[in-house]
Amino acid sequence: MKLILCHTTADFDTLGAAVGLTRLQPGARIVLAGGAHAAVRDFLALHRDEYALIERRSVNVSQIRSIAVVDTQSRDRLGKVAEWLDLPGVALSVYDHHLGIETDILATQRQVETVGATTTLIVEQLQTQQLTPTIAEATVMALGIHVDTGSLTFDQTTARDARALAWLMEQGASLRAIAHYADPGLAPELQPLLTTALNEMQTETVRGSTIGWVMLTLDHFVPGLSSLASHLMSLTDSDALLLGAYYCKKAVCRTDLAETDDGALTVIGRSRIDGTDLNALFSASGGGGHPRAASMNLHAVDPQATLAQLVAQFKAQIPQPPMARDLMSSPVRTIRPETTIGEAQRLLLRYGHSGLAVVEADGQLVGMISRRDLDIALHHGFSHAPVKGYMTTNLKTIAPDTSLPAIEALMVTYDIGRLPVLSQGQLVGIVTRTDVLRQLHQAVRRERVRGEVMDSRLSFIPQSDNTPHSSPLTTLRQCLAPELWQVLAAAATEAEQRGWHLYLVGGAVRDLLLAIAAGTATSGALLLEDVDLVVDGFHRAADDAAGVAMARSLQALYPTARLDVHGKFQTAALLWHNDPTLKSLWVDFATARTEFYPYPAANPEVEASSIRQDLYRRDFTINAMAIRLTEPHIGELLDFFGGTLDLHAKQIRVLHANSFIEDPTRIYRAVRFAVRLGFQLDAQTEGYIRYAIASGVYAQERYSHDRQHSKAPLTAPALQTRLKSELKYILQSPCWKPALQALSDLGALQCIHPTLAMDATLWQQLRLVDRWLNGQRTPLEKQATAVSGQPLAFSFPPSWLVLLEVLLAHLAPEYRGLVAERLQLPTDSIERLQQLEAAQSRLMALSICQRPSEVVQLLKPYDPLLLVLVAIRSGRSTLQTSRAESPRRKIWQYLTHWIALKPPLNGNDLKAMGYQSGPQFKAILDALFAATVDGAMHTRSEAEQFVAEQFSQMKGKG
Repeated sequence: MKLILCHTTADFDTLGAAVGLTRLQPGARIVLAGGAHAAVRDFLALHRDEYALIERRSVNVSQIRSIAVVDTQSRDRLGKVAEWLDLPGVALSVYDHHLGIETDILATQRQVETVGATTTLIVEQLQTQQLTPTIAEATVMALGIHVDTGSLTFDQTTARDARALAWLMEQGASLRAIAHYADPGLAPELQPLLTTALNEMQTETVRGSTIGWVMLTLDHFVPGLSSLASHLMSLTDSDALLLGAYYCKKAVCRTDLAETDDGALTVIGRSRIDGTDLNALFSASGGGGHPRAASMNLHAVDPQATLAQLVAQFKAQIPQPPMARDLMSSPVRTIRPETTIGEAQRLLLRYGHSGLAVVEADGQLVGMISRRDLDIALHHGFSHAPVKGYMTTNLKTIAPDTSLPAIEALMVTYDIGRLPVLSQGQLVGIVTRTDVLRQLHQAVRRERVRGEVMDSRLSFIPQSDNTPHSSPLTTLRQCLAPELWQVLAAAATEAEQRGWHLYLVGGAVRDLLLAIAAGTATSGALLLEDVDLVVDGFHRAADDAAGVAMARSLQALYPTARLDVHGKFQTAALLWHNDPTLKSLWVDFATARTEFYPYPAANPEVEASSIRQDLYRRDFTINAMAIRLTEPHIGELLDFFGGTLDLHAKQIRVLHANSFIEDPTRIYRAVRFAVRLGFQLDAQTEGYIRYAIASGVYAQERYSHDRQHSKAPLTAPALQTRLKSELKYILQSPCWKPALQALSDLGALQCIHPTLAMDATLWQQLRLVDRWLNGQRTPLEKQATAVSGQPLAFSFPPSWLVLLEVLLAHLAPEYRGLVAERLQLPTDSIERLQQLEAAQSRLMALSICQRPSEVVQLLKPYDPLLLVLVAIRSGRSTLQTSRAESPRRKIWQYLTHWIALKPPLNGNDLKAMGYQSGPQFKAILDALFAATVDGAMHTRSEAEQFVAEQFSQMKGKG
């Protein structure tokens, strides 16, 4: 016998999941562990015969072979049938959607995922196996999803629930039945209790949220109390509710509310407050549910004292709501009343704002002007008019500590799109509708992210004993090496003493989350080498050099660290090199800032701003996250753009449509991150890249060169040192080949030069030079050392630079040197590329060189790496040219063998033989070297005989 167990007080989700499971397990029977919600009871009164239900007392325990438990992981919620879970030889499986629950069911199969309803998991399996339910089965499963997701409106609802519900509708689920039972209204026996509860309910506003609680005394258990709680929430407009119901289990019991052995207490909780978790609150006493809806049953307790304790604990859960200082943009773009409408419009377009603050010369706020105001003025031809005639002067303002609920109320009441933030009469920030909406959606996004990463076991936020998820700060402290954590903690302390906020941002956050997900961030072992810290202090101190100040103060604590200050961008860095504990660590400090690109590929113009705008200016979502290191909200993960979702999806997604036009090096960064992390470019991001390249904004170097026929001044800083840095990162990485292939496929090599494209010839040259340079030392140097016993007098540049020279050598001769200069390559690299064409022409004579000494004589004046460039660009042997005669082969022999050979005799030996030093020495030594290279001599005696025979007439002459 196969059984499917529904939890006690069955709801539509447990029933719907069980019914669907009978389709997946033919012959299985459903057992209701005990009781049901009123609506479920009414539904089954008509539809019981449609489903494979069996009474508990009708089960032959000895015949049970398997048990599936749906919509719970706790034995306590299975009543008496829980004893069946201990039967020997019975296979157990669990299907549930409550994460963060400690289970006491030792199941051999478990499917627990973050969806709005357990029924959704079963529906997905039906779809996978192409099993079609009956209309009755589809109806009860649809009811399960409707009720547990609030008809797709509850916070825990996912897109999977919506897809499952749509499929059930396609299978014929009865909308009439769903409408009737999903919201059946308040049962008659509950209506008097509603009146009592409304009269006795207590409320309190805590940190901007209204919570209510009430204790009902009943003669007996009344089903449907969850419906009563929902009605109370709706009628009182409460943000949270704790409903207690104390009743007797016996026919006669004491009338007071003191602790008795025959009394039972049911508590039902509902919450709409972000950051609260009713499941965590109730699970300590054996209850449970969701963070927003949970229940518990207790026996032999003091009901009033228990409810009071729960209320106090719930109040402690309520977080401090965000304040204006947490939401606002700062500094505020301001203009004078005399600024023209046209100039104001230009500023709006430049910074992408929807309005500007108007202030007097002393900083006094006198008005606001919106984009709509400017559009109207421009429409009527008043671009020359001052804004003071069109601005709004009847302003509503807020203070830095104004709470989010108060801000929201002001915007709704007065239909205001932006609220200036004043501190001591001075404008320090502005809060817009966008800021409020973004904050309101953050909690929903966090829950969505949490669910998706948990489903995929990509758990960025690990489990904790007390709450379903611990904070990123706790994770950070647990994973980082203690020495690095001490540096961050010291920096946070320095920031808090100044009233500033400090954030860990960018790549460090990304790499931390990925390390946790991969399981490589073992406790206390993660020592990041590159850490970015951002100071957001503008609303407390108008100092755009806050980052530099932070770095200086931290250096006082770590005097062995070197301090580098970059005044142009007001950034600083502390560098440790070969430190006994911190190894090689680089910590960057910067003030939160925004930036504007005056033209494509320009250097950005930077201004101090807020952390939100600082993250907004970054390149990709996975690099635009931050962890707050200071109070309040310490440990908060800032992810405004879905970076954690993109980490989970393993995709690179750009933040702005014009990002690649503003900075083409971001194309190379996108490819570098994708190849390094094993990610894919988001489809829209790839579209933006192709559009930017097709727009021709990177072709200005070609046009200027064609115009002037000389070394044209290049006006795109991004195509100079920033592009060189990205090329260095790519070409020195182990995965440079797939990265170059991806850049080629995108057409992005045009950023180096409009005519540069990858073809089979260039690929062959790159692979060839890579083989030559591969190894602990270059094969050229290693082989030459083996021959001579001494290292060569030359050494090759870093491999990345050699590969880059091969790329540039593929350009037309007139462009090679210009591009190398633009990329600010070393002087010898520029000279090699400029000389390459002439060297190739001269070295065509290699084909007629017969003896090695002739080859050496021809190649000796040239730089060895220049010869490598010539060699890889030379063809292989042909039918007319043997392998030994090919120029590539001769250059290779020269570099690996002949260049290191030395004749058996030197100048001192010639003197000992009676020759006088003078001009003839060079002729003798050159002849000795040529004979050695040609293999005419090998030993000292052969060399002496050679000199005696060839140069006897010079003996004794000076």
